[in-house]
Parts: sequence; structure tokens; C-alpha cells
Amino acid sequence: MGLLSIVALFAIALCLGGMVFFAACVAPLVFSRLPAEHAGRFIRGLFPIYYLYVMGLSAAAALALLPISGVAAGLATAVALSALWLRQVLMKTINRLSDAAQAGDRAAAKRFDRAHRLSVIMNVLQMAVLAAVLAGF
Repeated sequence: MGLLSIVALFAIALCLGGMVFFAACVAPLVFSRLPAEHAGRFIRGLFPIYYLYVMGLSAAAALALLPISGVAAGLATAVALSALWLRQVLMKTINRLSDAAQAGDRAAAKRFDRAHRLSVIMNVLQMAVLAAVLAGF
């Protein structure tokens, strides 16, 4: 196994492992152990870092995979770009809708639920894509 394969393997494994740990351990613990107002602020502070983590590692994997497998590199790039969109667009929308919903706006609460569901679906898809790339090793 060459150096690029090792870099790609570690980047994908670290990215996928971090994503699974965040979804399975960090987020549930935050919301079960902290008061709601603190949990929301804490998670809101973590998500920008989380998405940078996903973007950085999936982009590193994409670069390492480029000379090895164009398909795998493309999939890793898709994960990085979707994390960028989640961080820069959807996360801001979710935060705005959450604030409005907490202020009593029922329409915002419904839109928040849809936007939050979309972010969860996107994260699951990102994990599935990385798992598929990892399985290809």
C-alpha cells in the first residue's frame, strides 16, 4: 500500500469515526445532560468545528485518492462540498429558524424541523458514502 493510500485510508477512517462518534455519543449526551438553553448554545458552537473537521478530512482523502481512484476521489469531494454547504448555508438557516421557533413562531418551528431533518439525512448520507469508500480499500 502506497503513501497516498495510507493517507486516504486514515483521512476517511478519522472522518467517518469522528462523524459517528459525534452523532452517536456527543450530541445525545449534550442534550441529555445539559439544560436545553445550554445544550443548544453548546451544539451551535460545535457544529462549525464539526463541519470543518468533515471538510478537511474528506478533502484530504479526495486529494490522496485522485491518482488512485477517480470515483472514490469524487465521492470524497462530494462529502467535502456537502459539508461546506451544510456549514455555510443550512446551519445558518437552522440557527435562524430555531431562534424564531423559540420566540414562538410556529411556521418557523415547522421549517426548522424540515431543515433539521435535511441536515440529519445529509449527515447519514455522508457517512454512508465514506463507509462505501472505506469498504473499497
